[in-house]
Amino acid sequence: MADLKNWKEVPIGGVVDKPASAREYHTGTWRVMRPVVNKDKCINCMQCWLYCPDMAIGGKTSTETKNGMEMTGFDLNYCKGCGTCAAICPVKAIEMKPETEFEK
Repeated sequence: MADLKNWKEVPIGGVVDKPASAREYHTGTWRVMRPVVNKDKCINCMQCWLYCPDMAIGGKTSTETKNGMEMTGFDLNYCKGCGTCAAICPVKAIEMKPETEFEK
């Protein structure tokens, strides 16, 4: 059996060498499931925008909605397909679909 290392002997796994560089990395390439919104069902409550851990949901102000906001879609460069948006949606307007359905 291999000797176990204590925490001081374990090498550092990652280093942030410069701050505020997250936007440079398009983490959406990891995604295996893609969110798809049914705009007919969406009530523009923006719960998906609020809960998205990657800030991958777009929104804009609107005079045509009750709350003055409109969900505009997903930034697939950063969406990792976690499904939080679909889980939190109160009217189930967001469906997660396999990324393979969008391959050409």
